[in-house]
Amino acid sequence: MSAPLPPSSAANRPSVLVTGGAKRLGREIALALAASGWRVAVHYRDSVEDATRTTAECAKLTPGAASFRANLSNETAVRNLLPTVIEQFGTVDAVVNSASTFEHDNAATFSFAAMDKHLRANTGAAILLAQALHTHIDARNRALPDQTQVADCSGVVVNMLDQKLWNQNPDFFSYTLSKAALEAATTMLALALSPLVRVVGVAPGLTLTSHLLSDDKFAALHKLSPLGRSSTPADVASTVRFAMENQSITGTTLLVDGGQHLMRFERDFSLM
Repeated sequence: MSAPLPPSSAANRPSVLVTGGAKRLGREIALALAASGWRVAVHYRDSVEDATRTTAECAKLTPGAASFRANLSNETAVRNLLPTVIEQFGTVDAVVNSASTFEHDNAATFSFAAMDKHLRANTGAAILLAQALHTHIDARNRALPDQTQVADCSGVVVNMLDQKLWNQNPDFFSYTLSKAALEAATTMLALALSPLVRVVGVAPGLTLTSHLLSDDKFAALHKLSPLGRSSTPADVASTVRFAMENQSITGTTLLVDGGQHLMRFERDFSLM
């Protein structure tokens, strides 16, 4: 964990916890928010070197970034995560739930163990962090003078979803179930946590390649959309920032996929 920021240099900067912020899309989101003036708490599980590098780059953009390790499949670890960030940062204004377990199964290989693994990390952790942010914002409001309580202190949670929910196929069965549950939770949390915390979903399309795709295959699949291109990391990161900063958005999901959710894919991109 990085050394605490001196109070004077941390003043008046909004702060955000980005889960899975050490690498891939979480890293892009963390860097984009740091470039916009957010103090970023970079969460990671095992990617120590990636977290160190991302945190350092965020700190160059906005001083005060720090990294925090937690296993999001462990309820105790999740419940301790935001209070640990608050202890170091003083306040937290937002949570971006970007970390995700993504392991293949289908209807034939589905098991309770696979479902439980995905639901814990992808759904349960996001709900608990939203709950924790609401508790923190509520405590901050109670500490404010009465006349400023309504206007001056609110928070936002952004849940990273997937265009697969609007264009379903049988691959990655447990992962898709966990994201469908998180999409439903986004609506319920927006109702339950209002007016103190807004909750918004962001659903990218095919954005980054993986070990399952060659560069040529990724480029070809990325073009399969009505716009001729799916989402880029910059597209997704800018949408997350928009959702965080627009005070009138809650309980809905922004699809950022070049329209891929309007098309029909029989298999997951990685298996096409």
